[in-house]
Amino acid sequence: MNAPTAFPDPSKPVPPYKHTPLFPLGKDETPYKKISSEGVRVEKVLGKDMLVVSREALRALSEAAFGDINHYLRPGHLKQLRAILEDGEASPNDKFVALDFLKNANIAAGGVLPMCQDTGTAIIMGKKGCNVITDGDDEAALSEGARDAYLRRNLRYSQVAPLSMYEEKNTANNMPAQCEIYAEGDDAYKFMFMAKGGGSANKSFLFQATPSVLTKDRLLAFLKEKILTLGTAACPPYHLAIVIGGTSAELCMKTVKLASARYLDALPTHGSPDGNAFRDVEMEKEIHKMTQSLGVGAQFGGKYFCHDVRVIRMPRHGASLPIGLGVSCSADRQVLGKITKDGIYLEELEHNPAQYLPQVEQSLGGEVVKIDLDQPMKDILATFSKYPIKTRVSMTGTMIVARDSAHAKLRERLEKGEPLPDYFKNHPVYYAGPAKTPEGYASGAFGPTTAGRMDSFVDQFQAAGGSMVMVAKGNRAPAVREACKKYGGFYLGSIGGAAANLAEHCIKKVEVLEYPELGMEAIWRIEVVDFPAFIIIDDKGNDFFKELNLG
Repeated sequence: MNAPTAFPDPSKPVPPYKHTPLFPLGKDETPYKKISSEGVRVEKVLGKDMLVVSREALRALSEAAFGDINHYLRPGHLKQLRAILEDGEASPNDKFVALDFLKNANIAAGGVLPMCQDTGTAIIMGKKGCNVITDGDDEAALSEGARDAYLRRNLRYSQVAPLSMYEEKNTANNMPAQCEIYAEGDDAYKFMFMAKGGGSANKSFLFQATPSVLTKDRLLAFLKEKILTLGTAACPPYHLAIVIGGTSAELCMKTVKLASARYLDALPTHGSPDGNAFRDVEMEKEIHKMTQSLGVGAQFGGKYFCHDVRVIRMPRHGASLPIGLGVSCSADRQVLGKITKDGIYLEELEHNPAQYLPQVEQSLGGEVVKIDLDQPMKDILATFSKYPIKTRVSMTGTMIVARDSAHAKLRERLEKGEPLPDYFKNHPVYYAGPAKTPEGYASGAFGPTTAGRMDSFVDQFQAAGGSMVMVAKGNRAPAVREACKKYGGFYLGSIGGAAANLAEHCIKKVEVLEYPELGMEAIWRIEVVDFPAFIIIDDKGNDFFKELNLG
């Protein structure tokens, strides 16, 4: 037979293999603090020093990590917030939001109230050296540590388990965690811990582009269009990450997440014929400048849509061009850890954010209109109707809290021919889901939820007399604007990312009204004092975010 052999010719020479890491990171300059030396020892195995790490050491490191990242931020992030206050080009609203974030960080650093009510999905990445020995139950030990942090602290349980395709139940401990362990290095076990909230996770996008996009003008135009779709729902200013290329769609998106956490900052700044990933720092500057020119700003117009930008260029299949986009939000929660022969270490975050607050607070945000929420709804609506969009308001009185699951329950009532409950007609509705309430506090961290998730309910609810004043974060669909114009409603934007500040100073009473079985998704009644927000959509069809091409 003349069929070719299935095996290559062993006599045909091939060049020696030269391995090039896809992510050739430079030296780790992270400042670490030592947590403990317990559970770590060195033993000789076949004449080689091996680092033996106990299960408890992994659990303890993970618990410490998820405790820290829900209360403390990196110094670099806080410096960027302070820089907004000192920038003469920043808008008053930029400065108002930045100052609120610094106040929020100061409250969260007390270790009681987390910085954001959405305390995130627990994500753990480990890189285990070849000279490290454990009992092999690493994923379980690290997950247990994360669970313990959520159980022992005032954090929210956000994970829901599917019982069937359509039935879900909160797991009541924030599990499962996402845990990924790689074999890399020699005599250390290195980690990145991340608490990823739903708002910023939902702003992760993959675009399967074509190689024709790879010219400067086309690529920048493409990216500008896609960056605008991020909107403000994930609590800017953002740490924006863009990845061009990738050997697969999933690696492209994994790289987006790592870049948004500044994990890849030590990549080289140029490529090579061998195919390593690199940072394009010139494009980073160009895109950052472009984001400043968009006018979106730190949620309510201005310059500071993004703190910074990371652009990673990767090798790709010649027929594919995945492009990934994602952010780390104002709750910039990640921390590095490591276990070495000397002990267990965690990245040192900033425990004294008060040093970044200005000595004297500026008067920021312009005129503030006081709103009494305990007057009849028709009078509340008449008051709002006097003021244009962008007006900053300060609200005192009663609000109803309801989000996705509660909205679904209320829609079921309407579809059965039942009316909406009076409380939903008589009071503004605040889209939120609280964290646990600490002992001695009226409320746990209680910041706004992404408004867009409730867009599909608005027309039906306003037609039935409810949802006439809605309070949340981020831009909304045109259908909401049309409903408000048709029925005389309003949408107010609250400051996303300042949950601890709201709990400490604005929310004075919290009680469950209905559906306690939904946990943090129940319907709540809250009493607020001087609750800050901006008029975003009014009863005349005006929409602040539409002016910014986000509506």
